[in-house]
Amino acid sequence: MAIRKKSNKNPPLLSHEFLLQNHADIVSCLAMLFLLGLMFEVTAKGAIIFVALQYNVTRPATEEQATESASLYHYGIKDLATVLFYMLVAIIIHAIIQEYVLDKINRRMHFSKTKHSKFNESGQLSAFYLFACVWGTFILISENYISDPTILWRAYPHNLMTFQTKFFYISQLAYWLHAFPELYFQKTKKEDIPRQLVYIGLYLFHIAGAYLLNLNHLGLVLLVLHYFVEFLFHISRLFYFSDEKYQKGFSLWAVLFVLGRLLTLILSVLTVGFGLARAENQKLDFSTGNFNVLAVRIAVLASICITQAFMMWKFINFQLRRWREHSAFQAPPVKRKPAVTKGRSSRKGTENGVNGTVTSNGADSPRNRKEKSS
Repeated sequence: MAIRKKSNKNPPLLSHEFLLQNHADIVSCLAMLFLLGLMFEVTAKGAIIFVALQYNVTRPATEEQATESASLYHYGIKDLATVLFYMLVAIIIHAIIQEYVLDKINRRMHFSKTKHSKFNESGQLSAFYLFACVWGTFILISENYISDPTILWRAYPHNLMTFQTKFFYISQLAYWLHAFPELYFQKTKKEDIPRQLVYIGLYLFHIAGAYLLNLNHLGLVLLVLHYFVEFLFHISRLFYFSDEKYQKGFSLWAVLFVLGRLLTLILSVLTVGFGLARAENQKLDFSTGNFNVLAVRIAVLASICITQAFMMWKFINFQLRRWREHSAFQAPPVKRKPAVTKGRSSRKGTENGVNGTVTSNGADSPRNRKEKSS
């Protein structure tokens, strides 16, 4: 009998299997094309739009800083090309973390399919949140956000950004845009896609809103605050997958989550509702990037409040579900009383009972008949 050999043929080019298996290599080649374009004079002008930050403005040195001239940036349409390039970089980094870190841990732990997907999600997000939180905190400290909170609304519009601040926003937009193709590459379940789309869409909406409305100071503070809380949740879930008895991280996260929502609302109302509302210049001016008008302020506060309310609603449902699961796990099993059957049963039933229960015919057992004859 001939043994049927398995086919080792590669999947056809641009097929579904080919894209899933080689998407990281394809994206790496595309990113390399932009980098190689910098090496030739003919293509350098076009390639630099994708790789380097655009719209550089050099501010001359002042009397206080006579030795240095500040290099600042504003936003424009060319930023879309830069976001596209760093979205490719995010896909490559995602694949590296998945292949060299998460997949190795998954093979050792032998997770189920459900835990496997959740572990990958938390592993990727915890790495991103940690990096973004540390980077954002460094910017807050270096630009004196912590020592002077009035910088959140003072001298609005904040249409000029430092290199670190603009690169931070470009990176955030690129990362959350890369999450759309990752839904395809990671074979996300159909029932999980709507939740992921809402999750990604909320991030892009608020980050792009802060970037385009020149509220980058407020947006940076709120992102760092939110990322820290989310990092704690995902790192706690990673520990939970390794040891299901671990619950301390979730308890700390629950407290910080509520505090984070309160701080977000307080800072938003303080900045938009009081700081910008008392500013002298309250005229809509697209040329200078001034959006400090009543309608925009109401829209900003409404979007923030609705999002925080939505997150609290999801949080409460999550806590209630965990409480029910915990109560059901600790509840003692209910003992059922043995049922007593009436009527004549078989010989086996008279000796041992019917289905393991004692019957009323036990009075006719040999032991009882012996007692009657005596």
